[in-house]
Amino acid sequence: MSKTVLAAAVVLAATGFALAGCQKEIKPPFEQGVCFHVATNKDKTLRYNSVARNVPTMEECAATLEGMRIRFVRLGQSNSQSMVGAYQGSFIFIEKEGIYLGQTYDGPRFMSLVRTGDGRLAIPGAIRRVPAE
Repeated sequence: MSKTVLAAAVVLAATGFALAGCQKEIKPPFEQGVCFHVATNKDKTLRYNSVARNVPTMEECAATLEGMRIRFVRLGQSNSQSMVGAYQGSFIFIEKEGIYLGQTYDGPRFMSLVRTGDGRLAIPGAIRRVPAE
């Protein structure tokens, strides 16, 4: 009887993994040099708003989105602590800790820039912490 329970558990786990693999990944548009702000619609779909064109690098797109986020905060929007953007097939996630990049909306994210003590953005490891005496 324990073999049938084990076999059923294996089949159930395999089915769960198969269904998870069928879930459609959300990928951003790939338009050369276009920086997008990503907004979530009421029906949970994503809307891509063009913010800037002829943007040469992902870092410049991230800086454009960070400037947009700061202007929103100055206007009094309290929910502007994080923001999502897209650039040439990658998502840009602006968080309070820094800027993360991801190939899909729900997938893994990788740190690109970190916030310094005064809120500016820097390359991870570029600013050395001086120990207090």
